Amino acid sequence: MNINQVRRILYKVSRLLGDLNAVKKGKVGKRIGRRVAGKATGRALRKLFK
Repeated sequence: MNINQVRRILYKVSRLLGDLNAVKKGKVGKRIGRRVAGKATGRALRKLFK
C-alpha cells in the first residue's frame, strides 16, 4: 500500500465523519450545498486554467 492509497482512504474516512457530524447536528442541507458549490468551482477553475 503506497502513500496515495493511504491518503485516499484517510480523506474518505474524514468526509464520512463530516457527513455523520452534519447529520447529528442537523446541517445536512448546508453541507450538501457547500459540496456542490465546491465541485462547481473546481470544475470552473479547471476549465479556466486548462
